[in-house]
Amino acid sequence: MKTKVIAAAAVLAVCATAAVAASGISVRQTAKVTGTNTDIWAKIGGFCAIKDWHPALAGCEESKEGDATFRTLTLKDGGKIKEKLTGTTETGYTYQIVDGPLPVKDYSASFSARADNDEPGKAIVVWSASFAAKGKPDSEARGVIEGIFKDGLKSIADGAAK
Repeated sequence: MKTKVIAAAAVLAVCATAAVAASGISVRQTAKVTGTNTDIWAKIGGFCAIKDWHPALAGCEESKEGDATFRTLTLKDGGKIKEKLTGTTETGYTYQIVDGPLPVKDYSASFSARADNDEPGKAIVVWSASFAAKGKPDSEARGVIEGIFKDGLKSIADGAAK
């Protein structure tokens, strides 16, 4: 009987996890830019390099807490967003928002550059995130993140084309 109860609890946990994932919000945007993915990544890929290409940012400060790396983004309106680096690849990284004014929670994102296999000499910058809305409707939270991605990727594409 105890085994059946444990099995049932495991099934419920899996179902609850699937339900949360199904109700989460995902945003994914890309930009095609001139240059190889490694050349593009050299310009945009540092964890605090975002301050150099995202138009909403006034600054970025990188810090360590134990073995963890964080960045604190300062918005042009004075707001601050603290993010934790959660993984890296040769031309990409993943991160989570720890604190900030955005209407999101459980925010996890990836940012990378990959070769465009259809057009040699071009790269595709990919920015994606999954999250839940916090204090606002899902549509508003999605719109905020879509706007952040759109503005950042446009700036990268405009800068890379020069």
